[in-house]
Amino acid sequence: MTRDTTKTTDAKKTTDAEKAADARNTADATRSADAEKTADAKKKKTTTGATDTAKAPVAAGNTPAADAPRPTVAVLGPGGTGGLLAALLSRAGHRVVCLAGEATADTLRDSGIRVRSRRFGTFTAAVEADTELREPVDACLIAVKHTSLDAALTRVSPTALGDALVVPLLNGVEHPTALRARYRADRVAPAVIRVESARVAPGVIEHGSDFVEVDLTGATAPRPRLDALASVLTAAGVTTRVLGDEAAALWAKMAFLAPFALLTTRYALPLGEARTRHREELESLVAETTAVSRACGAPADPAQALARYDAFPPTAKSSMQRDAEAGRPLELDAIGGALLRAADRHGVPVPVTARLVRELRDAGLPASGHSFD
Repeated sequence: MTRDTTKTTDAKKTTDAEKAADARNTADATRSADAEKTADAKKKKTTTGATDTAKAPVAAGNTPAADAPRPTVAVLGPGGTGGLLAALLSRAGHRVVCLAGEATADTLRDSGIRVRSRRFGTFTAAVEADTELREPVDACLIAVKHTSLDAALTRVSPTALGDALVVPLLNGVEHPTALRARYRADRVAPAVIRVESARVAPGVIEHGSDFVEVDLTGATAPRPRLDALASVLTAAGVTTRVLGDEAAALWAKMAFLAPFALLTTRYALPLGEARTRHREELESLVAETTAVSRACGAPADPAQALARYDAFPPTAKSSMQRDAEAGRPLELDAIGGALLRAADRHGVPVPVTARLVRELRDAGLPASGHSFD
């Protein structure tokens, strides 16, 4: 009987000791969990603060999914067009590497890209910057003028580029052939952009239009890659479509741009005055460019083109005219020259276009917006 009582007492002591140990273990675990939560909270706060400092706030609905891979995009030529796209992509959370001259690259690394936009507001976006591409990226947007294309391409070697999409946003219709000869032909995806945006200083962009629209094409590029890039651009605020007919997309812009650029630059007038004072020439230019466009397999409607000109603000100037006013080289060969070469190949008469191109060539590069008469 005594032994039974002792066993019961021993069992009770063992149980009490186990309970005490369990309580200590529970308390230790609780303290450890609380410490981990506190550390996580501090880490999250620090990370959030760093992100807020580096990036401007992202517009509602533009934030990529947390678990979605974010592509790295290189931008060759962070000027009015390239700088705006770089800033929007960075603001949306993507890694952006701008490729430019040493002075511009230093400015972008130190100060980022500052955007003043009627549509997107005023914000500053952090970007990386270098004088050349040093690692593979997912896409490379080429946003330089055609006049500086050859020199700019030395910043992007085919080896460093890897299998990235090459997306030229240039005026004209002949550059895709040159790019396919330099890079992988099945990765070149020409695009057309509609935007009014200017670089007023290195890293300072003024976006004057209420829109920024991109048509992505690519007769050889994989459609899934195009769709993925279109989604990235759209989420960043750029209205983007993927079109199947590359020639139609490029010529649709050419048919509108050539008359606009040639007429406003030739007479050093904004569109409102040019379309009024030189209406007959404008109509002839439109008829000629649409005829060449159709001969190249791209449908064009002259009446629709004229309606677009009439709907534009009267103060609008073509980029070629702005280059002429600033004394910069003109994209005359990429626009007017390409149009004349296509017309010659297809036997389409373009007398007014030929005359304006000749007169602009004979005039040289004006340093101001004076008339050539």
